[in-house]
Amino acid sequence: MRASPSGRPVIGVTLDSEHGGGYSHLPWYALRDNYCAALAAVGGTPIALPHEIGLVDDYLDLLDGLVITGGAFDIDPALYGADVRHPTVRLKDRRTRFEWALLERALEADLPVLGICGGQQLMNVVLGGRLIQHIPDARPDALAHEQPNPRTEPGHEVIVRPGTLLHRLTGAERLAVNSAHHQAAETVGPGIVVSGVAPDGIVEAIEDPRRSFCLGVQWHPEYQISAADTAILAGLVRAARNRRAGRRR
Repeated sequence: MRASPSGRPVIGVTLDSEHGGGYSHLPWYALRDNYCAALAAVGGTPIALPHEIGLVDDYLDLLDGLVITGGAFDIDPALYGADVRHPTVRLKDRRTRFEWALLERALEADLPVLGICGGQQLMNVVLGGRLIQHIPDARPDALAHEQPNPRTEPGHEVIVRPGTLLHRLTGAERLAVNSAHHQAAETVGPGIVVSGVAPDGIVEAIEDPRRSFCLGVQWHPEYQISAADTAILAGLVRAARNRRAGRRR
């Protein structure tokens, strides 16, 4: 593993992708700059990861931590055993194949990992869970998880389970979060802890206590709308720094 020149931990950040149109007629990658800016602000060195599945091991050799980002797409329901695909489901197969392979290898190596929104959903499936394909149909009484107000503002609260990693990081029993998702975890895999739920019961955070740092949140902490958001990102960077120090000993 090569250290960054500054000694800051290197955090891989997965990209979104589009087939073409808008920015370019050809396929292109995309990433909101607040993902990288927020990680840099808490001491990380973010690097973006193109969807080259053959380079997964090379990427991991460079990284001290990993963020699986969100995006305007969904995971193929067949990957968690569903026979029917809801008409709202939009797939990006190449991105999912890449992120699945990357996340599996990262978990095997106990690399500190944070899944954000769609990244949390992928984490849930890789760890043995299933997803609600469209919250408004499956839970008609649910809150507006695709909030109508700007993403820079809270959309609802999250109730935090005491004693969890999320609770230790934020020091809070309730968090105000933004919300931009139409899917969520329906079930979780063996050993996985639900560490946060919305007031309507929708799962908002999951974690694997068997690993040094494995947390998925359904909201977008990179917007840093609260001190808790910054604490989550800082916790990832701290875990990545500790891992780097342990590997160098």
